[in-house]
This record gives sequence, structure tokens and C-alpha cells, in this order.
Amino acid sequence: MNRLKSRLETLCIFRELLKDEVISSLCDFLSNQTASSYAEFVSALYEKNGGNISRYVKEICENSENVYVKAVGRGEDIPSYIYIALENELDILQEVADLTKEGLTEFIDYKGFLPDFMTEKLRIKDSYLHRTNNIGKYGYGIYAKNKMFYVDSHGDIAPVKNPDKIELSQLVDYERERKIIIDNTKALLDGKPAANILLTGDAGTGKSSTIKAVANALWSEGLRVVEVRKDRISAIPKVLDELSSNPLKFVLFIDDISFLKDDDSFNTLKAILEGSVTAKSENVVIYATSNRRHIIRESFSDREGDDIHRNDTMQELVSLSERFGIHITFSKPNKETYLHIARHLAKENGIEMEEKEFELLAERYALERGGRSARLARQFIDGLLSR
Repeated sequence: MNRLKSRLETLCIFRELLKDEVISSLCDFLSNQTASSYAEFVSALYEKNGGNISRYVKEICENSENVYVKAVGRGEDIPSYIYIALENELDILQEVADLTKEGLTEFIDYKGFLPDFMTEKLRIKDSYLHRTNNIGKYGYGIYAKNKMFYVDSHGDIAPVKNPDKIELSQLVDYERERKIIIDNTKALLDGKPAANILLTGDAGTGKSSTIKAVANALWSEGLRVVEVRKDRISAIPKVLDELSSNPLKFVLFIDDISFLKDDDSFNTLKAILEGSVTAKSENVVIYATSNRRHIIRESFSDREGDDIHRNDTMQELVSLSERFGIHITFSKPNKETYLHIARHLAKENGIEMEEKEFELLAERYALERGGRSARLARQFIDGLLSR
């Protein structure tokens, strides 16, 4: 046991793991092999992942933002001495992953009950090297296990704890529009030129859901989504600096954007889309949604042109939308499309109802709420399910 503790203390590439709660508790136990220190270690393991030491070691290795994985992510050549150190440390961590209750408690002078934990036969080194050799799909750190992120109030990137799990199979109609987005995103993943996309159209037509569904479909290929609120657009240059050296591909998602004409965020986003120095990241595109065709909220005087430069004013109103390489419109569904969406969702949820009665109720639901949309179709189905 003392030998394993000494080996753990020599970690260099994975040295931050010594601060991990489970590994730290293990080291404490290895130094002072008592029933109490053993229970402290198992308690920490239970708290983290339910008690599987092998999977826990595998996870913390994969999530480690160490010097080796960062260099691999940047495409740098790895010095032989660093690679040799990496292999040695993975062997040490394999020892931890192979620990059992019997092996740890053999020399504890205590005859009462001690909690058990799970051990699996996992090849830590093989798994880690496979992921780093395919780092463009797996990523590292917080990007290894999370699909969606957001920019917080400090301008930092944080994972979304409960991301939307919507899938492409749950979306109905708008196949042509979705195909454009999917093809553009796959071009990004393949390292080909990809465009920024503006999605406009009526509320509830599935613009935001489409972006999230594409993210869920392609995350295993190396795609991640970072949502940027409209009031945090000024943080985008900082975000781009952070993501530019990351081996994964990213969609910066700005939902439901609209600006006042003199809004500073408008000018910031316009500069980014024009391709300023900080914005030229080959692994990042911007997908934005808006219920407004021209994004800028027009005043009556803008429309009427109360100054002699009316044409210049109107040109400014559309200048931002024109800087997106692709513009897709999600039109409000007609009655036939709306009912098709509703019927599909009803079948998907096992709802059986006489067709005429179903269509009558669905149409009444939409008209009572001011119009038809995919969102209203889903809300109608949710209402039926709740009865």
C-alpha cells in the first residue's frame, strides 16, 4: 500500500488528480490504514459515481486537461520523455482502477462490517490513448462528457447540466431546411469551409429545436454547442480565443436575437461576422435564430425615412443579416402541415383517436391560440397526454 501511495505522489502529467476528492481520500487511507479512513475513501467514491473505482479512474483521466492532451489537441509533436512519463503514469492509475475491497482492507485491524465497491477489468491506457489519438471526436476536459454549454456572466464557458435531449427523429416537416443545416455542420466537422447560418421565421416553428437536435445527432463526431445570450455577445471574441485551439468543432448558438438600431451588441456581432482577426476560427461557426427578418427593430421613422439618408438607414437595418453565409426561413405551417405534425406526434406518443375528432380538436387548439406552429402541435399533444 505504501508503494502505491509513493507511486501516486510521483504523478506529473496527471498531478492535478492528487487534488481529486476520491484520490486524495485514497492517499489518506494508504498513509493511515484504518477502518475510518477506508470508509472515508469509499464514501467519496459513492458520492462521485455510485462506487465504481475503475470507471471513476477512467473518467477522471479522460476529463484531465493536462499538458499532454492540450499539446495533442493543438496538433503539436510530443517529446519522447513526455510520452514515456504518460505511459508510466497510466500504469500507476491502472493500479488504482484495479483496487478491490479485499486488497485494501487486508491489513486493517477491524473485524466489523466495511462497505464494498465495484471493480471492472478496464484497460485504462488503451482507452486513454484511443481517445487522444481520436481527440477531434472525443475532446478533453469539460468538453469530453458534455454536449452543450453556455457563456456565463463572467464570459466563461460552462456546461449545461440538463441539456435538451431532442432528436432529429422527433422533428416533423422542414426537411429541406434541416438538411441545409446538417450538411453545413457536417462540412464543419470534415474541416471544410462552413458558413454562419441565420434562421428566421415565426415563433414555434422549430428553429432552436433544430439546432439542438443537430447537436445531439453529431456530438459523437466532435460537435459541441455553446449558447451565447444576446446580452453576452461582447464575450464572443474571448470565447473564440479559447475555442480556436480546441480540437473539437463548435456552434455558437445565439437564440432569438433582435437589436435596437444603436445597440453595441449589434456592432460587435456585425464585426465578428465580417471576419475580424479574433473571429477567424476554422472550428467555430455561428448559428442564430430570430423571429425578425431584419433582426433590427425598426421604428416608424425608419420605415418612412424622415431624413434624406433613408436608403442608407434601411441598408444598415439589413446589414447584419446579410453577413450570415446562409439564411434559412422557417415559414409558419399551413393547416395541412400543422395537422401532419400533430398526427405524427400523436402516433409517436401512442395516442389513438378518431381522425376527424382529432383534427377538429387540434385545429381548435391552434386557432384559440392565434395560429398554427410546430410548438403548438406539441403543446396540444402534451395536453392530450395529461388528461
